[in-house]
Amino acid sequence: MTETGKGPEGPKTAGARAREDRLKAALRANLHRRKAQARARAGDDGGKNAGDTSPNGVEPPPAPPRSAPDS
Repeated sequence: MTETGKGPEGPKTAGARAREDRLKAALRANLHRRKAQARARAGDDGGKNAGDTSPNGVEPPPAPPRSAPDS
């Protein structure tokens, strides 16, 4: 990351620093909100394991093997 106030424009003004601080705070809040949403989505599985694909928690029987196509 670059340091605040170091750049081709020279030292930043108070307004530019305030804007940067607001943007940092907004980005941080957005990140926290997105993480909370992801945790909520992960918790909405009703206590099932991540590998469960069926709605009732019972794994379907395996599919029969396919025969090779005739060439």
